[in-house]
Parts: sequence; structure tokens; C-alpha cells
Amino acid sequence: MEESRHIPVLLDEVIANLNCLQGGVYIDSTLGEGGHAQRILEAISPDGLLIGIDQDIEAIRRARENLKEYRENLITFEKNFSEIHTILKSLKIKEVNGVLFDLGLSNLQLSDAKRGFSFQRDGPLDMRMSEKTKLTAGYLLNNLSFNELADILYKYGEERWARRIVRAVVESRQKKPLETTLQVVELVKRAVPRSAWPRKIHVATRTFQALRIAVNNELTVLEKTLPQTIEVLRKGGRICIISYHSLEDRIAKNFFREYRKEGLKTLLPKPITPSRRELQMNPRSRSAKLRVGEMC
Repeated sequence: MEESRHIPVLLDEVIANLNCLQGGVYIDSTLGEGGHAQRILEAISPDGLLIGIDQDIEAIRRARENLKEYRENLITFEKNFSEIHTILKSLKIKEVNGVLFDLGLSNLQLSDAKRGFSFQRDGPLDMRMSEKTKLTAGYLLNNLSFNELADILYKYGEERWARRIVRAVVESRQKKPLETTLQVVELVKRAVPRSAWPRKIHVATRTFQALRIAVNNELTVLEKTLPQTIEVLRKGGRICIISYHSLEDRIAKNFFREYRKEGLKTLLPKPITPSRRELQMNPRSRSAKLRVGEMC
């Protein structure tokens, strides 16, 4: 597997807004390789506790290695972040000082062709965040009906050319099942008129996003999980959510609005986006938006 340098997105902004307190208890619900976690641990040590959650077992292994000097202050769980309640109950913890959600793919996932997340590397049509997930992108592409696939691309990818792309998929799979990511990329390129290719993103970005969301049930899980944080955040506790596309950001924005009556105060009138310097260092951060709330 090709190694890649992990660059946590909006790192300084997250640490500043999460309001990390020495001795506090925090949840990194998307631990990844531990980039945000390291800075949180630096701030809350020597007596604080960070609960790191990730459904990707390889990410957990990497994070444990990267954060080994903080092993006394870190507990990791190979679980979906929808299980926050169960995890805290197992630790006999009722309240925490802060929760971080970084909803993007990691360099680790994108750089491993075998995972099937990247439209720039040839690999199997997998796209599972967790090995425990049974559904794959290949299954969806080769078995769902025309309308089911078109709905996925339109709903989860906001792809205006969804029906043309799916028509190409169906015609191709009738001859031979689709097996690799680059096969799908070529189908998308042929289906979308060249004059309609987006300027800032790859023409297959929305298709891959839609398939990944469907495979991992990402939006439903996010909508289910965010309200759980209201029940575990102590007064003055913060929640930070980094989203990477409009569907995630809409869920985050609506969450802060709907739970205002429950005491969740939005701290920022507009989401924080990467600085010009960060964009130069890490172009993948370009679509990131950070929203922050505090329990009153």
C-alpha cells in the first residue's frame, strides 16, 4: 500500500473551538490516523481522557501507533460513531467536555487502491469504511435497478447527469459485471458531455461520493448520531463538526438549528473554512466547513 502523509484538516481551528481543557474528557468520533487527536491529547494531558472511535480497523492500528506516547490518556474503539451511548456506558462516563466529528475520507483510505474509494487509482469496487459492512459499491452497481441507481447518484451525489451515467452502467454490466474503479470512471467520462465536466472537481467525484454514502449509510447514521451528543455534553461542552459536501453540512446546520431549544448554542454565524495557506498545503481541504456549538 502506498504511504501518504496524513494532514488533519482545520487543525488549529478545531483545537481552538473545541476548547480543550486540561483533565477534560473528549470524544474524537472519527479518529483516523490521530492527527486531531494528538493535539487534543497534548492539551488535556496529563489527567485528561480521549475516547477515539473509528470503524476502520486499519485507522485504529495507525492511530494507536502514532499516539503511543499518550496511551495512558487514550481509549480506542473499533466501532461506528453511532454507538457513542453504548461506548460511554461501557466506560461508566455520563458526560464529556467535547465531541469532534471529522466526516471526510482520510489519506489512508484514499491512497489504498484496494479500498476502492479513489477514482484516481484502479482497485475493486469496495468503498466500505468497515470490514464488517457487507454491502459494496460493486454490488450496488451490478445489482440495483436503473431507477434505484439513478436515485442514489442524484440524491447522494447531486449528480445532474445521473440517468446518463446509470444508463452507461446498465449497458456495460449486461455484457460483463463491473469490477474496478477505473471501469466506472471511464463510464462516467463517456456519459457526461465533455463541455459539462466540472472545472474544480473530477468528473467522477459525485458518482464516487454517492456510492460511498450509500454503501456506508453515512447520512442516516449522521442524522441519528448528532442528537446523541446533546445527551452526553456537559454544560459548556463543545461539539465540532467538519463536513465536506453540502449534504453533510446541511445535516449539521439543521442539527444546530433544531436543538437550539435544547440548549445548544451555535458559536459561529458562518462555518470556518480553510485559510489560503492551508489550501496550498492540503488541496483536499478545499471543501471543508467547520461548525461549532456549545451546550448552555
